Amino acid sequence: MTNNEQQIAHFVATYKPYAIETERKTGISHLFILAQAALESAWGTHAPGNMFFGVKAKANTPADDRQLLVTTEVLSCDWQTYQRNPALRKFPEVLSVTKRTDGKYTYKVKDWFKKYPTPEASFTDHALFFLHNPRYAEALKVKTDPYLFAEAIARAGYATAPDYATQLKKIIKQLSK
Repeated sequence: MTNNEQQIAHFVATYKPYAIETERKTGISHLFILAQAALESAWGTHAPGNMFFGVKAKANTPADDRQLLVTTEVLSCDWQTYQRNPALRKFPEVLSVTKRTDGKYTYKVKDWFKKYPTPEASFTDHALFFLHNPRYAEALKVKTDPYLFAEAIARAGYATAPDYATQLKKIIKQLSK
């Protein structure tokens, strides 16, 4: 078994019980939940504060429940437009901006994310995010199908990465073996 295969096997053995429990509570496919946790945390290697899903903190999130982390965002506007428009300036700090071949811009930024006392708290909060956010109503109609749910949340704007659904479906397939 390669190091990568060992890492994946360890991730699945450690976190699949949380995904199954979350599916039991919410009806959202555990394969989707586990795949998204794997994608967002690099198979558990980057989950500071038990933050497996990249859930952003809100302005009213208590200080003890949030953390400032470096992340990457894909935006349609250039740096000058971002600076001039107060509605666009949503990150505490922009570290770099790089133009992409598709005409968009990759922003490396610092932003506020939630942190959790346990992995289980992260999994549960993440599922509740989908259940309580009206923009995912269409996705919830296919919550038992991990592939369709991945496509639906991407269409609803879950992430700024243009290939987010493709990345998720690749991991779902890997986990389904």
